[in-house]
This record gives sequence, structure tokens and C-alpha cells, in this order.
Amino acid sequence: MKPTHCRACGVPLTRTFVDLGMSPLANSYIPMDRADEAEKFYPLHAKICEVCFLVQLESFEAPSHIFSDTYAYFSSFSDTWLQHARTYADDMVARFGLGGDAHIAEVASNDGYLLRWFLERGLRVTGIEPAANCAAAAEALGVATEVLFFATGTARDIAGRRGQADLIAANNVLAHVRISRILLAASARC
Repeated sequence: MKPTHCRACGVPLTRTFVDLGMSPLANSYIPMDRADEAEKFYPLHAKICEVCFLVQLESFEAPSHIFSDTYAYFSSFSDTWLQHARTYADDMVARFGLGGDAHIAEVASNDGYLLRWFLERGLRVTGIEPAANCAAAAEALGVATEVLFFATGTARDIAGRRGQADLIAANNVLAHVRISRILLAASARC
């Protein structure tokens, strides 16, 4: 087995956090017309970095195969998660004095579950969401959404067109993207 290195700090990963055996990709449902075909399985063996404590899996599948036009999970299906998002928005507006022309962005914004609460307060919002079906649901709520994977070039392009964000949220993102040591170090200072 090849050595695995931490996505954040680069040290070799040697400690198991949990090994759940083999599993298909989450939300990768087999359509009925292919129900008799074999399903692809991947090791669900999470390791923990003993230096920065990031829990992570090895990358086995490209994000474009996971987050396609028909991603199955919609964040707004959970009433308790919606209430949490509303409370978070209220707290961030109060904590950072966001108002007027403040611009709020969210990486992996799903169906607009979070940004809708900032929009409701009259703030400018930008969602960045690679799954077209989730982005369409956000757009239906009035949440301006870019159907893109987030990366350095994406960030520069969006900032150039829509202006820099005053607040950037990213929930359940690190598990799905390659992160650079510089990005992680910069966010640790915030």
C-alpha cells in the first residue's frame, strides 16, 4: 500500500481514526435500468494526522464524478439544519456588523440553505456550487450561484466580477477538496 500524506501539513499518515471497510460513494445511487450491474466500492478507512489532527480519507474519485448535475443531497431537507443556518447568519451579521453592501459567499452552497438568510437581510450573496441541480434550487430562491468547483482561479474570477466577499462560509468542504498548506495556514490565522 502506498504511503498516505496529510492533505493539510504533508506528514505521513500512520494512525487509523476508524476503518469501516468498503463502501460505495455516498449519494451514488444506481438507476433502476442498471440495477443488475456491479457497484463500485472504495475503502472507507479514515486516518488522523498526528500533527494537525485533520481526519481524512485518501482520494479515490474525482470530485466531478461525485458532484454532477444530479447530486442527491439537499441541505434544506433538514428543518434543524435550516434553523442552525438562520442562527448562524444572525450571529455573523451581529458579530461582524454586516449590513448595507456586505457581500457573503459560500463554497459548496448546495441549495441556498445558508445564503437565503443573508439574502433575506438584504445582503449581496454568491453561492459556489458544482452540482447544477442544487445550484438551480438556490437560484430559484434568488441566491446568485456560480456552478463551479472552488479553486484559486474560481475565487479570483468571482471576486473580479462580483467583488470580494466580506464573509466566506464553507461547511463540509474540506472532506471533498484538495487543500493547500498555504490555504489552511491562512485560515488558521483568522
